[in-house]
Amino acid sequence: MKMAKQPPKSKIVLTPHQVVLRTLVTEKGVHKATRHNRYAFEVNPLADKTDIKAAIEELFNVKVVAVATQNRQGKSRRYKQKLGVTKSWKKAIVKLSDEHKIDFF
Repeated sequence: MKMAKQPPKSKIVLTPHQVVLRTLVTEKGVHKATRHNRYAFEVNPLADKTDIKAAIEELFNVKVVAVATQNRQGKSRRYKQKLGVTKSWKKAIVKLSDEHKIDFF
């Protein structure tokens, strides 16, 4: 008895502006950018590494060498008398080739 092949799951297509939500400019991020040519971005949780690479290359006109992603859990917070939770989000750390830089300022 042969099993029927399942069709591949349809993937949601995101535009580059939907993939990259914002840049993360922190002390640690600026240090990584100046020393190691790595930049941090908050990205859409539905985006994968290939989507992130394509979006960064198109938006900033640079060559991406590697992409590392992290899923950051939301933290519990207290709002006056009630307990709440901040949203979970996805972080991408992008390494550029040596001849490329991104200027945020």
